[in-house]
Amino acid sequence: MLLAVLSSIFLAAMDQTVVSTALPTIARDLHALKDLPWVVTAYLLTSTVCLPVYGKLGDLIGRKPLLQAAILLFLAGSALAGLSQNMPELIMLRALQGIGGGGLLVTALASISDFIPITERGRYQGLVGGAFGLATLVGPFLGGFIVEHLSWRWIFYINIPVGAAAFVVVTAAFPRPAREPGIAVDVPGMVLLTTSLSLLVLFASLSGPVLPWRSPLPWILLGTALALLVAFFAVERRHPEPVLPLAFFRFRTFAFSAAIAFFVGGAMLGSVSFLPLYLQAVRGLTPTRSGLELLFLLVGMLAMSILSGRLISRRQRYRLFPIAGALLITAALFQFSRLTATMPLWHLDATLIVLGVGLGMTMQVLVLSAQITVAHRHLGVATSTISLFRSMGGTLGVATFGGILATFLRGVPRTDPAAAPALIVQGLRTDFAIATVFGIVAFAGTWFLEEMHILVERRKAL
Repeated sequence: MLLAVLSSIFLAAMDQTVVSTALPTIARDLHALKDLPWVVTAYLLTSTVCLPVYGKLGDLIGRKPLLQAAILLFLAGSALAGLSQNMPELIMLRALQGIGGGGLLVTALASISDFIPITERGRYQGLVGGAFGLATLVGPFLGGFIVEHLSWRWIFYINIPVGAAAFVVVTAAFPRPAREPGIAVDVPGMVLLTTSLSLLVLFASLSGPVLPWRSPLPWILLGTALALLVAFFAVERRHPEPVLPLAFFRFRTFAFSAAIAFFVGGAMLGSVSFLPLYLQAVRGLTPTRSGLELLFLLVGMLAMSILSGRLISRRQRYRLFPIAGALLITAALFQFSRLTATMPLWHLDATLIVLGVGLGMTMQVLVLSAQITVAHRHLGVATSTISLFRSMGGTLGVATFGGILATFLRGVPRTDPAAAPALIVQGLRTDFAIATVFGIVAFAGTWFLEEMHILVERRKAL
């Protein structure tokens, strides 16, 4: 079962970083530089809004069929994305791929808690972080190599053998779930939540670059999203099996874990996603070399995820890790806000290592703290909620920061992203400055997390 979980996480994580190093090449080939952020946003949008649905259904009907369905959807999206002939097709198929990718991550993460005791969960969460880090470490180099020697289309085709192997392992390892009669599925809540979150992402993505702020359309999107959220909260208070139990947010640690995940996700993914554009268009690196540069971030995250997981299991304490991790994340983002076209690469590499170490100390702990806070039968919902807030932060971050970058790139020739390196640098400096503020908010929130032994004792009473 552990092999099944790790293989599923590896598949979804590798796809994210394989694509990142190929984005500039895709933009040149499909002649759509200004639409470049949507290749990332489309995937993050669908993978985010489906997280609570996967989490709740996993608790109700079992995780095996959901994990199998997620793999098949992911593979279908990958195979078809490789056949895309224009940017709208690619964006649409990346959205399909995201529906599967979101289910892969959240269902696999929740599955660990089904067969690993609480006292050992920190160590295995570290292994999950290690698998995630290894996949993201392999991804940039593999993506750059494929783009240079084959075609960017193969970054999608490469998922097919990996996904097929993951499907076989999941089918063989996971037990058949026991189905309970009379399950009350929260269909209205699922529809309201996914629709409102989608509209929020569209508001962040389209406002400014596509829809002028003075026009009524952005505000119609935002107003509709907020109205649907109000309706969602009203439905959740009455439903016997809500897709997102609001009572969980009465627990201090759960609420702050979700908030920290949101700001860290937004700061990290929203800003770092566009570093390959800087490395290739401004510094003139090849796709392979730009992928190698990102390995410094991933090595730091991989090493610290495993080390922190072992230390948490040994000491049964975790609070220090997110505090120190959020501080390192904030410091690294501040350094990136001073980015220049001539910054020494060793300086950039050192900053990436610091950022990776901070992420390795923070992200896995937030999932662990949320899982310990709630009763076992709600593990899927707890995991999906933290993943939802982290992904929602990342999705809104990519959309918002991508919009800022697109504003700076307005007027640049569509077929030549290297035509205005100064504008790219200015846009990224602005993105990282905003990300630094996100990091400060996350650091402040970590001080309100409760220690592990307090949560374990409280959970025994649930």
